[in-house]
Amino acid sequence: MTISVTTFGKINLSLRSGPVDEHGYHPLRTVFASLDLRETISVTPASEFTLRVANDPAGLVPLDESNLATRAAKLLAERVGRRPDVAIEIVKGVPVAGGMGGGSADAAGALLALNELWEIGLHPRQLAAIARPLGADVPFAVLGGVALGTGRGDSVQPVPSAVPLHFALAFQDEGISTAGAYRAYDALSPRALNQDAESALLAALAAGDLLAIGAELHNDLQPVALQFIPRLAQVMDLATGQGALGVIVSGSGPSVAALARDADHAAEICAAWLASGTVSGARTAVTVTPDEAREASSATHAAFA
Repeated sequence: MTISVTTFGKINLSLRSGPVDEHGYHPLRTVFASLDLRETISVTPASEFTLRVANDPAGLVPLDESNLATRAAKLLAERVGRRPDVAIEIVKGVPVAGGMGGGSADAAGALLALNELWEIGLHPRQLAAIARPLGADVPFAVLGGVALGTGRGDSVQPVPSAVPLHFALAFQDEGISTAGAYRAYDALSPRALNQDAESALLAALAAGDLLAIGAELHNDLQPVALQFIPRLAQVMDLATGQGALGVIVSGSGPSVAALARDADHAAEICAAWLASGTVSGARTAVTVTPDEAREASSATHAAFA
């Protein structure tokens, strides 16, 4: 029997980080939003644990113990007192090392699928709590929608968003490691977090005010990403020239997201990027509602292999 689930990539509409603490972690305040970049994670009983990525010919996704789906499966198995004897297959739809949460989506998918396969019966919020040791993005990836992340980013609370947000996304051939980005960020001597910094963004999301949302997009890691890949500044300027309502580096980068008026406007921005030769690829995306995220992640299907 095989169980498959769909999970989603994300964008950080706002990402603020304080100085690293005594435990080596950065306190975060971030507003996550799921995008319709889909990962499909399938799990099948097996005699031993295996992991396969179906569409990664360049071998960009690690298949060792550093893979978040591997860590998630073994963490859940340990919690319920069983061996992680499953074969996991991942079909990627989120850029690798692009700051859009693909690895975290894989971990979330592994937890959701194994919860079904092993008939554990945990609520997604319980799975999100189990996922907290796996990193800031994984609990959100379990739940999806739009949410405020605090603590290390792993304490997640849903927030209202009145309208879908259409984005143009620009990709680069090279990636930026999250760990490397934070090391460079620490060298900038970050200030303590403002505990109310995203209030204007949350109000704009609730009101569906696209202009205000665009004005409030923020990423503390953006200067670091621009240091690593300076041409990202040109990518961002091109989007602004095409009338983007706001432009931001996604997470640790190097993907760039431009908020558009609608789907057609997002496509126009993508076309301008592709014509410029400054990107390796571009596509449109729209935010996923909490209901859509829940439906996709719970729409597991069983098939006899």
